[in-house]
Amino acid sequence: MPWLPRAALFWDVVLGFLGTAAFLIDLGADLWAAGQYVLSGRYLWAALVLALLGLASVALQLFSWVWLRADPAGLHESQPPGRCLALLHLLQLGYLYRCVQGLQQGLLVWQREAPSEFDLAYADFLTMDISMLRLFETFLETTPQLTLVLAIVLQSGRAEPYQWVSIGTSFVGISWALLDYHRALRTCLPSKSPLGLGSSVVYFLWNLLLLWPRVLAVALFSALFPYSVALHFLGLWLVLLLWVWLQGTDFMPDARSEWLYRATVATILYFSWFNVAEGHTRGRATIHLVFLLSDSILVAVTWSTHTSWLPSGIPLHVLLPASGLCFLLGLALRLAYYRWLHPSCRWEPDRVDGTRGFRSLEGLQLPHNSRMTRLAQNFFPRVREAEAALPRKEEVNGVL
Repeated sequence: MPWLPRAALFWDVVLGFLGTAAFLIDLGADLWAAGQYVLSGRYLWAALVLALLGLASVALQLFSWVWLRADPAGLHESQPPGRCLALLHLLQLGYLYRCVQGLQQGLLVWQREAPSEFDLAYADFLTMDISMLRLFETFLETTPQLTLVLAIVLQSGRAEPYQWVSIGTSFVGISWALLDYHRALRTCLPSKSPLGLGSSVVYFLWNLLLLWPRVLAVALFSALFPYSVALHFLGLWLVLLLWVWLQGTDFMPDARSEWLYRATVATILYFSWFNVAEGHTRGRATIHLVFLLSDSILVAVTWSTHTSWLPSGIPLHVLLPASGLCFLLGLALRLAYYRWLHPSCRWEPDRVDGTRGFRSLEGLQLPHNSRMTRLAQNFFPRVREAEAALPRKEEVNGVL
């Protein structure tokens, strides 16, 4: 195998290992924070940390289990029996098992001089599922935990060392999960060129800069009105859930699990943009941006009349202008990315459906992650348009 592909496979394994390590470190930090809150007598804070951690973990296990049950028979031949897998998911270890399985497959592919197309496709299949689960975990647990920590710091007027570490790692982890998900979308559509280093850095930065003002807005609202933030979240979440439902999502294998997906997407949309429907996304992204911006401005107006509720040491005169500058810079980087750095869509006619698909290779069906492919086709609408523009196979062969 050429040196460059082997190097790329090596870095895929390294990034997979780092992602798994980051998940374990984040889990340990959350448990450490909960323990510290208990020791200091702040039982409500500890309960909130553990509740967010538990709810996110249950959702992740449900996604993982439903996907495994929906995958083609015989695809995961090396997996343990179904009862063992069910037990792993009941013990909240399903996502961690997937990470370990992905690392094993990645090492297997990297160690072989000439890995088969099936092994390569299966490694991609596992990586895409892990990337999607990591994104869900990020917005169901990491982002709410970050908001909670910021609210606690703003309310108390000081931050402990472990809280600063939690804040920094959370921001980086959230932006990294968004970047990793975006790269995974491009992986499952080979007609899309991969993200370069410069594009990846800019994509990482604009997500980080746009996320900070939103998280700060919700954190300040939580610090000022700790008993009203639940109503605020629930009200916006119901509106976003309705919006997702009206777009007619079709991601999960059955109608009941589809509502789990819609509820998760509504939670993501509370903090950041996430596309769920086919077609051009510029209009929907603009509507979502204006919606969140309007909500954050209303929260900012509320701050201005209740700042006396916060400790005097909180530098709101610095935080508010800084968050506004972050938003403007993030928006500018986002526009620059999609104008000049977004990899172009180069359609390859020999790839009929624009995906790796379940293509035959000497009688062997290659694994194809249809879940991620549907999302990728929604995110990159020109792929679907190019597919529709291609002549059908019957037309090419002169058959009506």
